[in-house]
Formats: sequence, structure tokens, C-alpha cells
Amino acid sequence: MTYLDPPPAPAPVEVVRDIGGYVKDYREQTEIYRRENRDVRLHECRSACTLALSLPNVCVYPDSLIKFHQAYDETTRIVDEGVSQDLFQSYPPAVRARLGTLTRQYQSLSGAELIELGIRDCREKRTILIAQAASPQERGTAIGQAMSEIVAKLLTPASLVASPSASLTASPSASLTASPSASLSASPIASLSASPSVPKPRAVEMASLPQPVIPLPPSKPAELRAGGSSKLAMAAPLDISPLKLMPGALPLLPSHFSAYAPLKPFQVKMIESHLR
Repeated sequence: MTYLDPPPAPAPVEVVRDIGGYVKDYREQTEIYRRENRDVRLHECRSACTLALSLPNVCVYPDSLIKFHQAYDETTRIVDEGVSQDLFQSYPPAVRARLGTLTRQYQSLSGAELIELGIRDCREKRTILIAQAASPQERGTAIGQAMSEIVAKLLTPASLVASPSASLTASPSASLTASPSASLSASPIASLSASPSVPKPRAVEMASLPQPVIPLPPSKPAELRAGGSSKLAMAAPLDISPLKLMPGALPLLPSHFSAYAPLKPFQVKMIESHLR
């Protein structure tokens, strides 16, 4: 596997043998690895591939082989001093000190030498700190406690939370017997500067309000009382004259229709007994 052909992220990049190429392509791929925080493992890496040493998650094996040289134009074979200097500055300080400078010829460092210079050994186990997750039982207890507090705050009035005993034991009659003139004559400035009183619970406020007077239902009419039921029951039925029909229309009701059907004797008795 080469440096420019990595596996899908986040798998580590195993550079088995890479002989280098255009510095621009390797610089762009290096920045991709840097953003992805990819783990890059070098076996054999040459030329522009040595830009991998600038990555924080690069590592080598003791038998790895890394080769360095100056950058040059592939067509003219002329060394590009500016690109070569950028390439050299990308190496860790210990590696730059060992190389001294880049030359037209290869300079090689083994993986064992790079490990001595501070490059991470790929065989070492890395310690990754993971936030400790709470157990399901602890999460359930915390969620239940939070829900209980929310329900308690929603169902408990603010006045009961502030001072439950004071608001519940306050006498409702005291607010009714207080002189209204005293509250009207009080100074507005004093009322504004005074500390706000704790509001009473809703139940106490309703109890202190004057109760509405509910009127009694009207008395039964004289004709419906005892003695007048038979007169009502035996009232003559109200005849309704048939409606005038349009020419050609059929009547909907019979001609002898009346408002009340004639009452039979047993029906009159039932009405009288019910009205008593």
C-alpha cells in the first residue's frame, strides 16, 4: 500500500513501500491525514513520502527504512531549493539535527534510529483515554431523580415552596377584617420599597373571597300544587286548525290532529299522584 492510496477511514494507513512523487500531491494527502487524525505506519518510505514524519500519529517499525533527498524538477532535474527547504522543515527537530541538510543523494535512516530520535514505535500499545460511562442502573436512578424533581416543581406552587407553613396557617378572616382605608392611605413609595410578600396558595385565596349568593328556585305555581293538578290534567285539548295547503299538495297531518291527546282516567290518576 502506498501513501496516496489509503484504506477507508478510520483504518490505519500501512505504507508498505512508497518511492515518492510530486511533493504537492503528498502535501495535500498529508493534510487530509492530519484532519482525520489518521494513524500512519511507515515500512518503506522515500522522497516526498517522508512528509509523513510531520504527522502527530505517525509511527515506524524497527526494521523500517526511510530515505531523504532534495526535491528536484522531474524534467530538468534541477533542484528546487524552496520546496526542498519546506520538506526539510516539516521533519521533527531531532530528525533535522541527524540529517543536517538534504542532499541530491539519498540519506537513509532506519526505523530503529528514528525510534531513538523520538518517532513512535508502531509496536507500542497506545493508551487511549475514554470517558467512563455510567452503568444502566446509575443512569436509570439519575433520570428518575431528575424527573421527580421536575414533576415536584411543576405541581408545587411557588408560594408552597417558599413558605408552606406560613401560607397555609394564615387566617383567611384576617384579610377580610382588615381596614380597606388603611391600604388606600398607605404611601405608594413605601409599598414599592417594601419587600414583596409571599403570595398565598390558590386554595387560601379562593377561601378568602366572599362566597356568591345562589338564588333559590322559584316556588311551584298554584295550579301545579295539590288540588290544582286535576284541573291541569283535565284541561281541554288545544285544537290546531289544519294548515293551508298549496293547490295539489297533500296534507302531512290528519284533520283531527290536536296539541294534546285525550287523557284516559288512569293517566289522570298517575299525573295527580306524581304532582303531589
